[in-house]
Amino acid sequence: MAGRLTTKRIYEGTSLDDGHRVLVERLWPRGISKERARLDLWLKDVAPSPELRKWYGHDSARWPEFRRRYQVELELHQEAVEQLLELLRSGDVTLVYAAGTERNSASVLESFLRERMA
Repeated sequence: MAGRLTTKRIYEGTSLDDGHRVLVERLWPRGISKERARLDLWLKDVAPSPELRKWYGHDSARWPEFRRRYQVELELHQEAVEQLLELLRSGDVTLVYAAGTERNSASVLESFLRERMA
C-alpha cells in the first residue's frame, strides 16, 4: 500500500496532511528559514541538473523538451528516486518546490513517481 503523493510550493503553509515533506530543489529557496520549511528531507540529487535548469529557464516553449530531458536525468539517479519511493511506501509524501509556476520539475517528478508506483 502506497501513501498519498502531492506537491506543494514551499511558500505555502505546512499541514498535518503533508506527511513526509521533501524539498526537491537543488538550491535552497529564498527567504525561507529551515524552521519555517519544516522539511523531513532535502533531496538535491532528484532535482534537475544545474545545466538543465538554466537551459529551461521556465520558458514555456521549452517545457516538452525539459520534461523529456529531466526524465532521462531521473533514470540516472535511481538511488534518489528509490529513496522517495520508499518514503511513499511508508506513508504520505509532499514534494516541496520553490518555482512560481505549475510547469516545474516537481510536477514532472510527481508524474515520474506515479508511473513507478503503478
